[in-house]
Amino acid sequence: MGKKKGGKKSQQAAADDDDWDILNEAAAANADATAVEDAVPKEENNDAPPEDKAASGGGMDAAAAFLAAQGITADGGGEKKDNKKKKKKKKGGGGDKADKPADDKISAKGKLIAERMRLQREAEEKRLAEEEAERKRIEEIERKEQEEADRIQAEKDRKKQKQKEKIERQKREGTYMTKKQKQQAALAQQRLEAMKAAGMDVPSGGGKRPVHGKKNKKDETKTDEAEEARKKAEEEAKKRAEEEAAKKLAEEKRLEEERLAEEARKKAEEEAEDDAKDDWEDSDSGDDWDADSDASGPKLDALEKRLKQASVDDSDDDEDLIEKEKRLEQERLAQLGKERAERERIEALKLEELKAKEEEENRQQLLLVQKREEGKKRRLEQEKANLEARTRDDLRCPIVVIMGHVDTGKTKLLDKIRKTNVQEGEAGGITQQIGATYFEKKTLLAQTERLNQTEKFDLTLPGMLVIDTPGHESFTNLRSRGSSLCDVAILVVDLMHGLEQQTIESLQMLRNRGTPFVVALNKVDRCYDWKTCKDSPIRDALKEQAEGTVQEFRSRAEDAKLQLQEQGVNSNIYWEMGDEDWTNSDFVPLVPTSAVTGEGVQDILLLLCQIAQRKLWKQLMWCANLQCTVLEVKAIDGLGMTVDVLVVNGYLREGDKAVFCTLDGPIVAEIRGLLTPPPSREMRIKSEYIHHKEIKGALGVKLIGNGLEKVMAGTPVMVVGEYDEEEDIKQEVMSDLTRLQDKLSTDKKGVMVQASTLGALEALLQFLREETKPPIPVSAIGIGTIHKRDVTRISIMNEKGCPEFATILAFDVPVEREAREHAADVNVRIFTADIIYHLFDQFTRFMEQLTEKRREDAAAIAVFPSIVKILPQHVFNQKDPIIVGVEVVEGILKVGTPLCVPALGGLMVGNVTSIESNGREQETAKKGSSVAIKIVNESNPTITYGRQFDASHSLYSQLSRASIDALKLHFKEKLENEDWRLVVKLKKVFNII
Repeated sequence: MGKKKGGKKSQQAAADDDDWDILNEAAAANADATAVEDAVPKEENNDAPPEDKAASGGGMDAAAAFLAAQGITADGGGEKKDNKKKKKKKKGGGGDKADKPADDKISAKGKLIAERMRLQREAEEKRLAEEEAERKRIEEIERKEQEEADRIQAEKDRKKQKQKEKIERQKREGTYMTKKQKQQAALAQQRLEAMKAAGMDVPSGGGKRPVHGKKNKKDETKTDEAEEARKKAEEEAKKRAEEEAAKKLAEEKRLEEERLAEEARKKAEEEAEDDAKDDWEDSDSGDDWDADSDASGPKLDALEKRLKQASVDDSDDDEDLIEKEKRLEQERLAQLGKERAERERIEALKLEELKAKEEEENRQQLLLVQKREEGKKRRLEQEKANLEARTRDDLRCPIVVIMGHVDTGKTKLLDKIRKTNVQEGEAGGITQQIGATYFEKKTLLAQTERLNQTEKFDLTLPGMLVIDTPGHESFTNLRSRGSSLCDVAILVVDLMHGLEQQTIESLQMLRNRGTPFVVALNKVDRCYDWKTCKDSPIRDALKEQAEGTVQEFRSRAEDAKLQLQEQGVNSNIYWEMGDEDWTNSDFVPLVPTSAVTGEGVQDILLLLCQIAQRKLWKQLMWCANLQCTVLEVKAIDGLGMTVDVLVVNGYLREGDKAVFCTLDGPIVAEIRGLLTPPPSREMRIKSEYIHHKEIKGALGVKLIGNGLEKVMAGTPVMVVGEYDEEEDIKQEVMSDLTRLQDKLSTDKKGVMVQASTLGALEALLQFLREETKPPIPVSAIGIGTIHKRDVTRISIMNEKGCPEFATILAFDVPVEREAREHAADVNVRIFTADIIYHLFDQFTRFMEQLTEKRREDAAAIAVFPSIVKILPQHVFNQKDPIIVGVEVVEGILKVGTPLCVPALGGLMVGNVTSIESNGREQETAKKGSSVAIKIVNESNPTITYGRQFDASHSLYSQLSRASIDALKLHFKEKLENEDWRLVVKLKKVFNII
């Protein structure tokens, strides 16, 4: 057991020896030692030389210090080590065993110490590197600062040297003066000037004296501007001082002369009278004056003393003046600075006020937009709720529009239904205004009673609202916020004439909008030998007719069906249609009618009611959302300006705040009255109107209010409700017009378009831009009557060089007499028509005439390209006029074309005055044709075929830049691509850019 314990102790001692050796190595490395051997036994250390012991001792001291810093006692460890070494030595053979693991195994404490020493070394090296970098950076900064200081000092030395050289140069030239010398020179100069002013004879000194002030000034201009300004001020002050001194001397001279004259006078009186004159002359002579001057030494000395004192005073005054000017200048600059600061302060205040105002406006605008959006959101939610609340049990009146060509019997047919006679009261029997007629349910039942006995149809509609239009164009604007107002249409076709132009246009409009319609074959009573069956159903009337009459009706009805089929519409007489035809929406029923005798009127009314109840019940469900459109604006005696509107859905109440659309923006007006004509009466008929407190759609109503003169037909009307935002309603009312104006990209050059309604204007613009070839540009639009200001507005096209666009296309609008007279004065054309095609035809005809006139004017300039080859066997005349046969190789040869020979330096042969082919004269000759031409050269009549040119030279049309531009502008469609390629070829021949 003792042996075992001693072995353990031996191993522990070996491990401690290893730790000690590692500590020695770390301490030696920290002291920049070169190397330390591995663990050495104690016996070898004792035998080591004194130098090694000393080294070891130094290492021990460093290790002991490190251990002390770590809280470990070095001595205890050493004693323990010595004791263990002694025990190990006593045991003898166990020493080798203990040494072996000491060489290989290192304790954890030793590793920790070595690691700490390594980290300390790395930290010390990093710190030293950072200090070195900082030292180099500081040295670089100091070096740059020293270089800058050296540069500044060198610049100062250079300026000093330059000034020194300047002084040396002035000394060599004899122009250098000290400050005192300059003051003395100035004093001497003032004295000299004073003597000259006193009339004394001052010698010139043999030449001009040097003006030092100017030379100094000239030299010193090379310095800064402040020094120059100061010297200039000093010179001006000196000059003023010299002038004042001169004035003082002149005054003293005058007083001295007066005193001398007084003395001479007294002296002359004392002398004899006979010698007085001579003595006076002698005393006045120059010699005596000089003698007196020489004799009066004390006087001159006194004068010089006074002059010197004046000069000193003047010098003081000069200094005071300079100081005063400096002070005044400083005060002026200070005052300017104060004024500028005040202006800047005021501007800053104004800018702040402006910014505050702008911010307030932006805030108000944002609040307005926010309120408008909130109102729009509430309105849309309410409209959505109203749409969801609709039921099939509550249907509104269907709106029926009667359309067709002029004089097809639209209004007469409506008269027959109403039992009125509006048509005869209209100008020429043609509808001039839009009329809305309301039929009550009892009226419909009474009208269809006879036919309904066989049809057994249960009528549930509350009534029917029929609009008679003066043509198709008003239908395009019957909309409210993008949807067409009419539910079903009656297309009236004249059985005798078939489909006419306006009928076809109305048909296309109905199909584009997807509106269901019924075709009324009117004027069936015009068939040969028609027997009148007044107000009877059409089938009963046909049974009463002769066979020939029925055959004629059948023939004309088949023609109408064929014409409709050509337009892509399938149709059949309504009682001959099968169930498949009724379910197929493409099939259109035909109803023969007579607006004069009333046959078929019951059929068309009942058919409209059946279509409305069976097919259109979804869109006929009444909704509380107001849907209202302006039909007409007109003045009524006793009522003022009124607006006829069509209320499709919703309510209108007296006292409502309504919003209308005008060209000048939305207007808000209170509804002061709601008027309707009696049932089955038109709104146009002058009858006793019925006053209402409330109107439920669908119905035609006449509104009374203030400021309704500028309301536009075809625009929607909205009411500001209790929870609505007025700005939102205004924006919604103007949306149709705003969309149209946004969509209309008006050109800088173009015609002016004026229409009666918003929808008509939109239809006309679309027609002019998309359906006309070429499109007609539009530069301005308008709605309503044409006034003088409209003519003035479009007359500017004459000044822009486009007289063809100084034109107004007026579609179904009146023209004031004053506007027509003004148009004649300013050369503006006004084309009016009630049909779009007629308007287009008028303008196209005018443009063709204008183009032809321009071509005639440009014919003298425009030269068509051509290359001709002379036929030598067909030379009829060699001299002026030259008559030869030619073949047109390329291009077009026209009368008036100038011909030349480019191969001979552009030799001008002459102009073609006539072209003949087979004995007939013609204006042009195209490629491949052989003709005889006559060439005349008025500028050179001596030119001769065979002398200057012959058949070996081809003749070319002489083109120029002006002729090519004229071709492009006026004759573009006359030339083909091949001819334009020849133009490009001739441009290179004649060097045309």
